[in-house]
Amino acid sequence: MQPEARTNRTAVTEFILLGLVETENLQPMVFVLFLFAYLVTVGGNLSILAAILVEPKLHTPCTSSWESIGAGHWVHHRHCSCHVGRLLSHKRTVPYAGCLSQLFFFHLLAGMDCFLLTAMAYDRFLAICRPLTYSTRMSQTVQRILVVVSWACAFTNALTHTIALTTLNFCGPCEVNHFYCDLPQLFQLSCSSTRLNELLLFGVGFIMAGTPVVLIISSYIHVAAAVLRIRSAEGRKKAFSTCGSHLTVVCLFYGTGIFNYMRLGSEEASDKDKAVGVFNTVINPMLNPLIYSLRNPDVQGALWRVLVGRRSVT
Repeated sequence: MQPEARTNRTAVTEFILLGLVETENLQPMVFVLFLFAYLVTVGGNLSILAAILVEPKLHTPCTSSWESIGAGHWVHHRHCSCHVGRLLSHKRTVPYAGCLSQLFFFHLLAGMDCFLLTAMAYDRFLAICRPLTYSTRMSQTVQRILVVVSWACAFTNALTHTIALTTLNFCGPCEVNHFYCDLPQLFQLSCSSTRLNELLLFGVGFIMAGTPVVLIISSYIHVAAAVLRIRSAEGRKKAFSTCGSHLTVVCLFYGTGIFNYMRLGSEEASDKDKAVGVFNTVINPMLNPLIYSLRNPDVQGALWRVLVGRRSVT
């Protein structure tokens, strides 16, 4: 930053979120689209959770992580609902503490997404490669341990970045060219050096995201080898279909994450960052129930029974 910026340093008490569009006439349309996406996403995840409760068939290998699918994406519902509320109230300012809070919860629950996707890959590895020992290796105790470890790692990651951000000085302008607070946009507003924060983001990100990616790839190498040994074409198709849904979500999740955080310091990419933000917080969560459930005939049947009010007798 320039020397005069340092000498005129003042405490920033709030940030101004510029949002997706600056034209007032377009905001009602954006509000309707976000509200529709929010209702569809929440409704879809609640429907899946209800289907799990009424359908005993879903308490089987490759579906033990179903309960985590909706829970891991409530971070996106939170951001979507916050933006809907902001569009409705026409309020663009967010307090400094509120911005930090939003940042913390975003990275906390996004971290949970990361580790839950890894746990689901391990679940599929056990179900396909170690079916005889699945019930003992993926017992309720093991599942609880995986959830606790995931929460602990995600909490540590989120707290680290939030505390590191408080060491930066913001002296204006305090306009965030986004519709929620995140590290790349806040780094651009800092009037002190962000080099250590960027190195921390890369270093922690390499550990927090790189390790799960390696585990997921390793799991699916074994899964692919096991599936190719299945003689039944129908069996191979079913196994690849089940794993394909999970791999699709993994690619979308990590692809957008790499695009968003591996290009720090690129101020001209703000509009692209908004597009990625919309995909992460609106489109991806809305697609997840479709990707995971509607390709599964057992889930389709369970959803139908939820709608007509009948419970499976099996």
